[in-house]
Amino acid sequence: MSMAWILLVVAGLLEVAWALGLKASEGFTRPLASLLTLVTMLASFYLLGLAMRALPVGTAYAVWVGIGAVGTVLFGILVYGDGASPLRLASLALIMAGLVGLKLAG
Repeated sequence: MSMAWILLVVAGLLEVAWALGLKASEGFTRPLASLLTLVTMLASFYLLGLAMRALPVGTAYAVWVGIGAVGTVLFGILVYGDGASPLRLASLALIMAGLVGLKLAG
């Protein structure tokens, strides 16, 4: 895997972290959670920008968003008890299939 893809995956994982941080910050009313959320946001955007130097913008952005969306939904299901209906899980599988397709096509 090229360095750009590694940076993109890490950026996507950081997107999961900041999305979850938004919940933990309770509307930016908790200082430490708010600070960590902002730091992970900046790091995620920075790594996305670095990855976009070598990857097509559409592919990089879609993969970044996809990793963030799938990771956040899975974390919500596993930790926060969010719903895990068959349709919801099938939809996540479709997102992941699209991410794999973008990687293979690029």
